[in-house]
Amino acid sequence: MLEVNGLRVSYGGIQAVRGISFHVNEGEMVALIGANGAGKSSTLRALARLLDPAGGNVRYRGKELLGLPPHGLVAEGIALVPEGRGVFPRMTSIENLRMGAYARHDKAAIEGDLEQVLEHFPRLKERAQQVAGTLSGGEQQMLAIGRALMSRPRLMLLDEPSMGLAPIMVQKIFEVIRAVAAEGMTILLVEQNAKLALEVSQRGYVMESGEITITDESRKLLADPKVRAAYLGE
Repeated sequence: MLEVNGLRVSYGGIQAVRGISFHVNEGEMVALIGANGAGKSSTLRALARLLDPAGGNVRYRGKELLGLPPHGLVAEGIALVPEGRGVFPRMTSIENLRMGAYARHDKAAIEGDLEQVLEHFPRLKERAQQVAGTLSGGEQQMLAIGRALMSRPRLMLLDEPSMGLAPIMVQKIFEVIRAVAAEGMTILLVEQNAKLALEVSQRGYVMESGEITITDESRKLLADPKVRAAYLGE
């Protein structure tokens, strides 16, 4: 579904991503793990067209993405849940969710999807009329994921969904991520919690200093002594 070849991202004279190549198959959850500064989020931001790559190409379902504007990705069926959540702080929770469907015109289906999102996240139903800027970090993460789901994506890009959250909230967030993946959603997951990312994904790529250094099935990466020593705290 997604094919990345030779992707490079630079900030001035500093290369953050050094010509990486990887792929994500349809219906698969793939984890991109690595230490802080490895280039994971820069990769995702380039895929989401929030950064202009210095080189390479990205094909989604056979179509080149790098010439599209960010909003054009929504029409292609791609949704980003950004690092830091990026909710609209002065809008209510329900208004934020409806913004996820701004490009859609199927009103009845939108209402059905809204109900489904609120079933996934009962806390958001309780906070439906609460201004998003006053929600907790975990609630805002739920809102960001729910908003992305409202666009009916075929590919979801998740950037550090567990960052800054209490363990119980992380558990809830990943329960929903697992459920969405089980329904057939294709997911590229960037996550600093390597153990959690590998536990929920089928395959994984390890990034170091802007390069992909290891790739394998997630279960094998979990058992790899080098990965365990470097990223799993063992």
